[in-house]
This record gives sequence, structure tokens and C-alpha cells, in this order.
Amino acid sequence: MTSSPADARDLLSRFPIMDGHNDLPWALRERAERSRAERSIDRVDLAARVTGTHTDLPRLASGGVGAQFWSVYVPAELQGDAAVTATIEQIDLVHEMIRRYPDTLELAVSAADVERILPAGKVASLLGAEGGHSIACSLGVLRALHALGVRYLTLTHNRNVPWADSATDEPAAGGLTAFGREVVAELQRLGMLVDLSHVSAGTMRDAFDAAEAPVIFSHSSARALCDHPRNVPDDMLARLPGNGGVCMVTFVPAFVSQVCRDWELGFAAEMERRGLDHKDISGRKLLLQEWAAGHPRPAAALSQVADHIDHVREVAGVEHIGIGGDYDGTDQLPGGLQDVSCYPALIAELLNRGWSEADCGRLASGNILRVMHQAEAAATAIAARRGPSQARIEDLDEPAKAAVS
Repeated sequence: MTSSPADARDLLSRFPIMDGHNDLPWALRERAERSRAERSIDRVDLAARVTGTHTDLPRLASGGVGAQFWSVYVPAELQGDAAVTATIEQIDLVHEMIRRYPDTLELAVSAADVERILPAGKVASLLGAEGGHSIACSLGVLRALHALGVRYLTLTHNRNVPWADSATDEPAAGGLTAFGREVVAELQRLGMLVDLSHVSAGTMRDAFDAAEAPVIFSHSSARALCDHPRNVPDDMLARLPGNGGVCMVTFVPAFVSQVCRDWELGFAAEMERRGLDHKDISGRKLLLQEWAAGHPRPAAALSQVADHIDHVREVAGVEHIGIGGDYDGTDQLPGGLQDVSCYPALIAELLNRGWSEADCGRLASGNILRVMHQAEAAATAIAARRGPSQARIEDLDEPAKAAVS
């Protein structure tokens, strides 16, 4: 018997999606900047269909989304105080979203919160900070973000930070520095998830070695199927069972399809030829339309996303998979996954591949909820052994640099 999206929607009514990464807050900020609005949330009614985004409240309901990590992303080009300020503004925006739609959204800061909110039919709203530049090399800032409700930190974005290497930058630290390991330790003392999407393979290895609790990849796919540095190599996927973490497979076409990845490489080469940095998101947008006009952009397919999910299951096991769509964080999506209403189509594809309802439930939300519970339990044990770290990057890393020079 063939399963349909209707069958999948029924399943998701019992096992709602808990998605690892959605960039709607930054999309709203950019929308406000284009229209010169004072606040991005003032010009958008998320309770209605919003043109020009992948996300709004009706489509979240149609998609069976019960919990969402909202990214409080800011560009890696922002550094120091500017990065911290912009991150706090994004946190404020998400809190305002939640305040405006109390019948639909509710803040969640723990696994217990998510489990309490889900039966009420609301979207449990969690916050994730995308990039270590958001803490400006300060563990005090990290603790402040935790106090404001942030529950994961992606260690890097597209550029290195002084204490960790990014997947899409030239290696500098070789992975994590001593201060980087201290960041991981403090995250896990707080019960915040260590997110290894965007980091280099060396940073992944060092984080696994340092971890005392499960880690996550909030929006990454399998490198064996698409050779993009943002994806997770098999040797790192194989470490997830020992660590207890999850890889939340993403929908970004260049991470899903090798043909799309090859097109992106050609576009990056053209940017470089013109003296532009392909890591610069604003510069990319300026050239993209022109490049695509002369070089038709290939498309990825929903079935390829399912292939990545199957591969992660094969290597890491069914208890170590989740979904992190990266909606509103990419300008293109696979056919059949064009917005947040489309999760049922993906679940139907997996059911038709022989996935059980129980395993689809693990993928949808069960695994990431388990990770949160385990991270919170580990934090209780760690905090009983040690208090807040007062380490500074100049104390831990500069002596080592001086010794080398």
C-alpha cells in the first residue's frame, strides 16, 4: 500500500516535526531593511500567508511542525560588539514573534517545555545562535545568551572564529583551540547544545573528543552523497552513536545534489574571478541573478533528501537522525520541499521506502528530544562538579601562539 502526504500528516499529528534550523528571523530583518521599516515584525502578519518567505504560521500547521529552533543568525562579517548587538536584536525579534502570537507560538527552553507545549497544539519555539562570532570570544556573553533563551550555539558560520575552524574557510587553528574546547565545556555545563554544522572536519573531531554530552548537526547532510564541506563525513557520522548526538539532514540543494554543488563551485569561481569573496552572502546575492541567467541553475529533488536520510541512518543508526530544513536560509529548495508545509511529502517518501511509523517519529522529533534530555541531565552533573568558567581567550590561546612564533 502506497502512503500519501495525508497518511504522513496523520503520523505527524502524533509525532510532530521538531526542526533544527529556520532562518525566518533574519529574513524578516532583511525585509524590514528593504522597506525601511523600524522593526521587521511590524510589517508582516505571520498568521496569514506571507509572500516571499518559506515560513508562516498557517504553513507550519500544514507541515505538521510542532517545535522549531529559530536561528538568531547574524552574518559572520559582523564581529565583536556589532555581532553581539545584532544577535541580541535577533533574540528580541523572536521573543516579539512569540509574544504577538500567543495562541500559536510558545517559548521553550527545555525538553520538558517542548513536551508540555506539543499537546497544546502550539509550536514550541526554541532559539539557536548560528556562529561563534555571536559571543565575541566571551564566555560571559555565552552565558548571557543562555539566560535569554538560546539553547544551541553553532561553533562557526562561513568564516573561522579565533578559536575554531569553519568548513568553508582556510584552516587556521587546525580544529578547536584551547579556548574553543573551553567553549564546548561551558556550553555543556549550561545544557546548551554544541552544534557542529558549518565547522571543519578538524573542529568536528576536536568537539567529539571534548564532548561530555550529545552534540548535534542542526542542518547538514551526508558528505558521501554530496561532496560539500558543509556536509558530514562518514567517519564523523559513525561517531554519533558513541556520543548520542544527531545529524539533522538539511534541504539546501548544494548540500543535497552533486550537480547543484558543481554549479555552486562554478559560481564561486566566477565570484573569485571578479575579486569577490564567495563567503560574503550580500556579495553573492548581487551577482547570483546575473550568473544564473547565463548558466541555468539545476534543481535538487525530494527523493535526494530522502537518500541522505537513508544514508545517515545506515552509517549512524536510526536513533541519530533529525531534520533541519534551513527554510528561509537558502534561496532555492528541492522540488516538493518548497516551504514548511511540505514535511508530510518527505515523510510519505520515507514510509514508501519501508520506514516504520516509529522510526519516522524518531526522525521527526523523538531523537532531538532525547538529545535535549541527555544534554540537560549531563549539565546537572557537570554543574555539580564545576562552576562557570572565567577563562579568557588571551589566557588560553595567546601563550601557545607565542611559543610557536
